[in-house]
Amino acid sequence: MATGRVETPAAARTRSWRRLSQRTVEELTAYLFLSPWIIGFVVFTAGAMIASFFISLNDTDLLSIAKFVGLRNYQRAFLAPLFHKALAVTAYYTALVVPLGTIIALVIALMLNQKVWPVGVWRTIYYLPAVVSGVAVALLWGWVLNPDYGLVNQALALLGIKGPRWFASEQWAVPGLVLIALWGTGTNMLLYLAGLQSIPTELQEAAKIDGAGPWAVFRHVTLPLLTPTIFFNVVINIIGSFQVFTNAYILTQGGPNNATLTLVLYLYREGFQLFHFGYASAVAWILF
Repeated sequence: MATGRVETPAAARTRSWRRLSQRTVEELTAYLFLSPWIIGFVVFTAGAMIASFFISLNDTDLLSIAKFVGLRNYQRAFLAPLFHKALAVTAYYTALVVPLGTIIALVIALMLNQKVWPVGVWRTIYYLPAVVSGVAVALLWGWVLNPDYGLVNQALALLGIKGPRWFASEQWAVPGLVLIALWGTGTNMLLYLAGLQSIPTELQEAAKIDGAGPWAVFRHVTLPLLTPTIFFNVVINIIGSFQVFTNAYILTQGGPNNATLTLVLYLYREGFQLFHFGYASAVAWILF
């Protein structure tokens, strides 16, 4: 006759406490590994954002005593003609960069999504511009787009076309910045390539068997399945376009005649050149 073991309440409580203690140790270990990021986020991101919000409610240069002005800095921004100019320049830049960058990166990804030699080399070449320092890229393109001896205008001259003045021209300054941005579409291309390679080939092969041509396969199979990747890239590109600063700051300083005065460059001027930190913080929150 078999006898079952009866567990006393004290033993059950002890075993439950041990499981709870083990889970607590695991959670504390996880938080310990996360703590450097959490501390950095609280101090350098969340803390800075909270501080900038309170600064935006004051008229201060961070050296003298701050004067509370409430929402006056925000009102001043919406009434400032130069803020409207910076917003228009940024919107114009975004309207050019996002669709062109999306199309170019997708076309390159489609070409590199082929099993031909040496596709790996070409993938590396197209991605390399994305890892170059932004300052180095700006200086390089300052030479390439030089109106007198730049490579682009020299190539146009060989075709009998007079090249534009680029960053010395109000009309061509923003397109020049757009050209620089399009040169660095390697990250977007890589994301599209990853999205293309995640599409089951069985679906494309089934469509071909049913008589679909390359365009029909792309339109009805590839493109719908690639929509999440496209949406992600478009959102990231819009955010990045509204934060453009380096190229405009190095190459034009916002000129000529504020033709390349982006929102972040306008914020930089007000905060770090004119020392209107309260107003600059308000502009930063509007941009956010």
